[in-house]
Amino acid sequence: MKGKLVIVMVGLPARGKSTMGRKLSRTLELDGVKTSIFNNGDLRRKMSSENTSSSTFFSPDNAEGVAFRERVSSLNLEKARDFLEQGGAVAILDASNVTRSRREKIRTTFPETPHLFIECLNADDEALEANLERKVELNEFSHLSKEEALASFLRRIAYYESIYEPLDVEPNRILVDSFESCILQEQVSYEVPYYDRIRDILTTRVVRNLFLVRHGETFYNLEDRIGGNSELTDKGQEQARALAEHFATQRIPIIFTSNYTRTLQTAEPIVARQNHCSVIALPEFNEIHAGLCEGMTYREISEKMTHVARARRLNKYRYRYPEGEGYKSMEERVHRGLKKVFYLNNYDENIMIVGHRAVNRVILSMFLSRQEEEIPYIYMPQNRYYHIQINPHRRIFELIPFGTSLG
Repeated sequence: MKGKLVIVMVGLPARGKSTMGRKLSRTLELDGVKTSIFNNGDLRRKMSSENTSSSTFFSPDNAEGVAFRERVSSLNLEKARDFLEQGGAVAILDASNVTRSRREKIRTTFPETPHLFIECLNADDEALEANLERKVELNEFSHLSKEEALASFLRRIAYYESIYEPLDVEPNRILVDSFESCILQEQVSYEVPYYDRIRDILTTRVVRNLFLVRHGETFYNLEDRIGGNSELTDKGQEQARALAEHFATQRIPIIFTSNYTRTLQTAEPIVARQNHCSVIALPEFNEIHAGLCEGMTYREISEKMTHVARARRLNKYRYRYPEGEGYKSMEERVHRGLKKVFYLNNYDENIMIVGHRAVNRVILSMFLSRQEEEIPYIYMPQNRYYHIQINPHRRIFELIPFGTSLG
């Protein structure tokens, strides 16, 4: 693949532009395409001796703020032009770029270079809300309370919304749902270098490092009971501490858990060993709800509800507990939870999910393409975790011990 290209990210804050840009950059680099990202926000923070996180800084009526942001944009365009002139192939301009005048300025800066405008949307309110909550944990908001930071960021978004002009006249443009990883619209008026590859990257899940962990031993595990909200045993706490020690030298910025105590307790020691690690509990990762069988042992079900035990043995994946769930029926919500994980995670960061045996089996099956009848039997121990890495050039699936003596 040859040629030069300017990729222009477009969209409101917190819509996944930077994550998408990093995914494009890393994958193209793996293809041997010299690529670089030029992020206006990063440059703005470096150029200003003052904190520019205040929402008023982004007001269209703030002449000083507008002038400063235009200087930042111009400098980044110069840097991108130098990069391309000095042998670079793809320059990714990572900024909101919500006005036609800003986008026209970009086009005139690179008159001889093809452009591709990529507009990121997200119509999922829950995922957007969670992303905003993560955004306000950034260092630039450290002088504010979480409530103050969120209110300030929402005002910033409102300022951008007031001047937002969606893509419509740009000759080469793609509209992407960054939550669903799908292309909603596209228009290409002339040949765009790497275009087929870019479309593939935009719609493909790329995983740098996903650590899929099952919670530690619980009291219900000892009694062979299903469901419930049991706490960790002493052994389970020890497993959690061993896991924290194992990951102490690896950066884990977010741990995704279920709403249940056992996953939150497993995450606690890991968070304590990390620097600025947050926990996001997703109800989509809650374990199968066993309905009328919640809290029962498998032996009790076999003896008192023989019809349940018999039907479940016939097709464990498609069976649904009376007034409860099954593997198949919870598949959709688990898929949705995984979409949230990828949307909320910056592409260049490690991902950790602390979940449950059945839920983790469904997650793993999404990457392994297992036959559905095999999914309820995927090995999911409490003293090992799955490491998953997927990019266009290789796939890694490893089951790694972190304390074999802990059983």
